[in-house]
Amino acid sequence: MSAQTEKLDFNLGIIAAGEGLRLKEEGINIPKPLVEINGIPLIQRIIDIALKNGVDSIACIINEESPELEKYLLNNNSLLPFNLIVKSTPSSLHSFHQVSRFLEPPFLLTTTDSVFREEEFTEFLKYSMNYKNADAVLAVTDFIDDEKPLFVNIDEDSKILSFGDKDNNSEFVTGGMYFFKKDFRDEINNALNENVSRLRNFLRYLINYNHNLFAFPFSKIIDVDHAADIKTAEEFLTNNK
Repeated sequence: MSAQTEKLDFNLGIIAAGEGLRLKEEGINIPKPLVEINGIPLIQRIIDIALKNGVDSIACIINEESPELEKYLLNNNSLLPFNLIVKSTPSSLHSFHQVSRFLEPPFLLTTTDSVFREEEFTEFLKYSMNYKNADAVLAVTDFIDDEKPLFVNIDEDSKILSFGDKDNNSEFVTGGMYFFKKDFRDEINNALNENVSRLRNFLRYLINYNHNLFAFPFSKIIDVDHAADIKTAEEFLTNNK
């Protein structure tokens, strides 16, 4: 396979239903997933990297206010099954609920604003696929530049013990990539019925119900929320530091 690495047989879910308000306030008036890093839209970068690693299918949700994003995705992704959901949702967990209908485990759930090194992504996938004790594996980083990071407390075996909105001596924060090894559709439905909203609260829900979540550290994951983050991400990938 010259164009891709070892085929890992996983599915990909992409949550791209946010509004990107902070970028719009700074004069960037295209949907965040179409913001380019070194000439490649954020969402396409994730798709291309997943293709190199042997993804089987993709499901993606976008909001109803992004016709240019819908057009782009439909015109540029025909290499494998691609399910596109156009629906505005009240929270990231509701978006996960929509996209999960098309995702058989194992699957990777991602947002669109995480910039990372491709080789670390591949190692993350391999680790997640091979870790038998894990129900899910989360990408984490000790590079904290998010305005509202979700801190992760882990034990010596990298098992996640808890999540926090504030730093309580936590070394890592989540990085926007979640590898699920089992079918969590029942848990999603139950959580929504209990008025749980936001993906971060669903992760807490899983911990509370004794699911085994583990962390995989990336050296750096840059969260693209502001115009200045675009340059930071480009320099990170170009200079590899």
